[in-house]
Amino acid sequence: MIIKREHKLTILHGEKLVIFDVEGVLIPKKRYLFFEVGRNLRFSQFATMVLYGILYELGLISLKSAMKHVFKVFKGFRIEELLRIFRQIPLMPSVEGVFEKLREEGWKTALISSGLPTLVVRDLASRLEADYAFGFELETKDAIVTGEIWGDVVERNGKLLILKGILEIEGLTPEDCVVVADDRNNAPILLPSMLKIGYNPDFAIRMKADHVVTGKLLEILPLINGQAKKDQTLPSNNEILREIIHASGSIIPVLSSLLGLYTISFLIIIVTLFYIMSELAMMEKKNLPIISSITRYAATPGETYEFITAPIFFALGILLTLLLFPVPVSSAAIAIFALGDSTASIFGRMVGRKTLFFNKGKTIEGSLFGLFFAFLAGTFFVSPLRALAGAVVAMVVETLPLPANDNLTIPLITGFILTLMV
Repeated sequence: MIIKREHKLTILHGEKLVIFDVEGVLIPKKRYLFFEVGRNLRFSQFATMVLYGILYELGLISLKSAMKHVFKVFKGFRIEELLRIFRQIPLMPSVEGVFEKLREEGWKTALISSGLPTLVVRDLASRLEADYAFGFELETKDAIVTGEIWGDVVERNGKLLILKGILEIEGLTPEDCVVVADDRNNAPILLPSMLKIGYNPDFAIRMKADHVVTGKLLEILPLINGQAKKDQTLPSNNEILREIIHASGSIIPVLSSLLGLYTISFLIIIVTLFYIMSELAMMEKKNLPIISSITRYAATPGETYEFITAPIFFALGILLTLLLFPVPVSSAAIAIFALGDSTASIFGRMVGRKTLFFNKGKTIEGSLFGLFFAFLAGTFFVSPLRALAGAVVAMVVETLPLPANDNLTIPLITGFILTLMV
């Protein structure tokens, strides 16, 4: 389905098109189905939805199969209830300002989502005055969801078919397009001749994007208008706090030696559970004392509306490294990971100039600083040669756009390599 609106504006750039993914770019990722609609489900229904979501994320089933199983769970929901819940979802920061600016400059805009029904994508397009809106079709009977879905967006290369249709209607070419996306569902429409912007992107988009933006959505506007991305910026207060928390993981081996392996493992589990409770409370606009305040100050503006899983993988990576590898290998792997990753991020932001061709979100300068500090951290626990090898492995894994979360892969792979260097 297409929504098309005519703009009576002075065209400054000629008619061109910006295509937006929806979840993770315009609204918080997974919040609508899993946290807002999901709370109205029975536990067995919610568990079924989560199971198929995980199977899709692991690449074991197709998007179409996952969405068909997920929406069978929503059989019996009324359409007006789905819309009411959707309208309560907060937009990501600065979204309305971005669309207003694009309208002023004469850009056409399209919303394409493979994870949301057309009726809610159209509702969002109406609020943002977007020109096109696409989601999957949701079968209803007497305004009640039957659980059946269909549409191009859930088919293989379906988004590409939609893009070609828009281009034909508008008389545009891929060179006239900009795509702003965050996950691999959008890979088919990232054509070589168009400008590709990854917004807080996953591994697949990092590999194909021309630019990566991890801050505010407003940062895409200079890129869309052909201005060079500003490489060197001072890290914000929340970024500094986030990396301090990350670097503090390097003291875990010391605490483990003082308190005992199983005691520190138990404490990691307890803190992680409190973190999960805090994130769930924040979804309800409530606070968990101390933890909610810390996570709020460490989060980016967009993350305050999402359930952030990175700290869970961070804790899990450290916990598994402690349990799977002997001392001092586990100690070195954790220290290398915690200090190297955090310093690579901070110095990459401050002095980074040259991005890696295979991962636009990382810089050569940041990786070199991370390598140096990872090496220093490792020398406290193993020989300089093993520390250097571990640091190199950690930084290689850190820069690679892998599908698994690097908070999990870096310490485990580093620990494995150090174990082999007996």
